[in-house]
Amino acid sequence: MTQSQPLTKAHAKIFVHRHALVTRITHWINVLCILILLPSGLQILMAHPAFYWGPYGSDRDRPALEIGAQETDDNALKGFLRIGGKTLDTTGYLGAVKDADGEWHDRALPYWATLPSYRSLALGRRWHLFFAWLFVANLAVYCLVGLANGHLRRDLLPTRKQLNPRALLADVVHHVKLQFPRGEAARHYNPLQKLAYLGVVAVLLPTVILTGLTMSPGMDAILPWLIDLFGGRQSARTIHFIAASLIVLFILVHLVMVVLAGPINEIRSMITGKLKIEVEAGHEPDRHSAP
Repeated sequence: MTQSQPLTKAHAKIFVHRHALVTRITHWINVLCILILLPSGLQILMAHPAFYWGPYGSDRDRPALEIGAQETDDNALKGFLRIGGKTLDTTGYLGAVKDADGEWHDRALPYWATLPSYRSLALGRRWHLFFAWLFVANLAVYCLVGLANGHLRRDLLPTRKQLNPRALLADVVHHVKLQFPRGEAARHYNPLQKLAYLGVVAVLLPTVILTGLTMSPGMDAILPWLIDLFGGRQSARTIHFIAASLIVLFILVHLVMVVLAGPINEIRSMITGKLKIEVEAGHEPDRHSAP
């Protein structure tokens, strides 16, 4: 990654192609799917807000993580988050929350966090399953096209030079100092971007999909090996939540980077495919489209 340099008379700004059409379309379909999958998934979680490890999980089993509420001596609700043997007071955030009228309710998650906002496991499942299959189809298109046109190999697979510890450390330092690439370097993913995107596409997304299938009794009948792969349906449910949480973390970091790098330029590149970069005056870079 090159350090940011002030724009002088020796520099000019031009537009270059940054993202191919398929990349842009699948990106925005992913955005739509995530916006529905996350709150509908939390609606499903509210049916039993606890996570277990192994094949079984019920009220009699000790969960690894649990969200709940209990009444105090003065008949008030107290929300809690229990992780192993440690219990945290989460009143007002998790377990015990207020509705629009200010009334307290025994509810694992806030009303604004679920789809629909009211309790409806059936409706939450319908939203979740429909957009989950759309998400799978969209990912399949992205991967197939990416393999065919070389995008995955060319743009997401780090080179041996980029995986050098010194190069990775230097990239981390540049990110910490908010020094973003300029010129031709801005047209390509840096090492940390490649590793992050590759981790999401090749690890987190397949994990979310496979664990989601494992939780479906119908799919278990078709693919019984999935239960053994994840050590039981409850283990799959826990892994599903962890992988989804890591995807949310990736999205938050991604949004912060977009804002810091220049949201107008970055969002425009994902809509039109054109990115504005700085180049030396009189220098005409290669304008081929980068998938």
